[in-house]
Amino acid sequence: MAGEASTSRRKRQRVPSIGENGGGDAVARSGTLFELDLLDCPICCHALTIPIFQCDNGHIACSSCCSKLRNKCPSCALPIGNYRSRIMERVVEAVIVPCPNAKHGCTEKFSYGKELVHEKECRFALCYCPAPNCNYSGVCKDLYRHYNANHRDTWNEFGCGNSIGAWLRISDKILVLQEYRDGPLVAVQCFKEREGVYVTVNCIAPSAVGVGEFSYELSYRTPMGGRDTMRYKSEKMNRIQKVSFQIPEKGFMLVPHYFLGDWSTLKMEICICKLKKEEQQDEADDEADEEEDDEEEEDDDDEEDDDDEEE
Repeated sequence: MAGEASTSRRKRQRVPSIGENGGGDAVARSGTLFELDLLDCPICCHALTIPIFQCDNGHIACSSCCSKLRNKCPSCALPIGNYRSRIMERVVEAVIVPCPNAKHGCTEKFSYGKELVHEKECRFALCYCPAPNCNYSGVCKDLYRHYNANHRDTWNEFGCGNSIGAWLRISDKILVLQEYRDGPLVAVQCFKEREGVYVTVNCIAPSAVGVGEFSYELSYRTPMGGRDTMRYKSEKMNRIQKVSFQIPEKGFMLVPHYFLGDWSTLKMEICICKLKKEEQQDEADDEADEEEDDEEEEDDDDEEDDDDEEE
C-alpha cells in the first residue's frame, strides 16, 4: 500500500522550456505577492537590490548594511557579507511592479526597487499648486491649466526670451509667474535673513527630460535711481514639485541689506529662456494634441455620415 500511495501521488508539473513540446513559445507562470515588504532589507527597510547577502542561518541583508554592520549578522551574530543569496536575488529580479504614478498615466514597469529611481524623474509625478490656501495637486500640465483657470494674474505672465519686471513684496515671500497659454509655473521666492535677502527661482515641474527645462537671468538695481546692479544667471533652472519655505543652501542670489535701503519690495527683472530639449518637447506635445483633435474631428464626421445614411 505504501508503494502504491507513493506512485500515485501527484507530482508538480514542470514548466516546459523554450523548444519543448515541439513549440518555440515558453510557458510562463505568474503569481501574486501580497506583501512587497518581504522584498525589503530587514535592517534598513529599503528595497533589496543586487547583491544580496546571507549568513549561515539564512538571514539576509543588503550590501550597504553588511558594510555598516562590519559583516556581523544582527540576528545571530554570524558573519554576513561573504555569501550571496542567489535565490533571493532571482526573486527580486522576477518581481515586476508598475510606476507609483501609474494611476496618473505612467505605463512604465520595473524590477522591484528600481521604480523608486524612476519616480523622481517621472513626467507624471504630482506637482502642487503654489497659490495660498489651495490644495490642488496633479500632473504638471493639469496643474498649469488649473492655475491659469483659478489663479491667473495677467501682470505676472512671461514670454520666453523677454525680460519682465518681477516685483516681489518681501513680506509676501513668493511671486508666481506663468508662461502664456497655460504654460509652466515659475516660483520666485525671497527669504529675509541677517545677511540680507535670499532670492531663488524654481520651475514647478518634475525632474523629467524635456519638462520645465529653462535658463534664466535675474537682476536687481538699488532703489531710487541707484546705479548699482546685481545679476544672477543660471544655465539650468532648478525644478521642484512643491514650494518650500526653507532657507536655500545653494542656487540663490543674495541681496545685502544696504542694497535694499528702506524699500520693502524687491523690484527685479527676469529673463527666462527655454532649453532646446524643452522646445522640442513642446513641439512634440503640440503635434500630439493636433493629432488628437484630428482624430476627434474624423470620429465626428463618421458619426454624421452614419446619421445621414440612416435617414
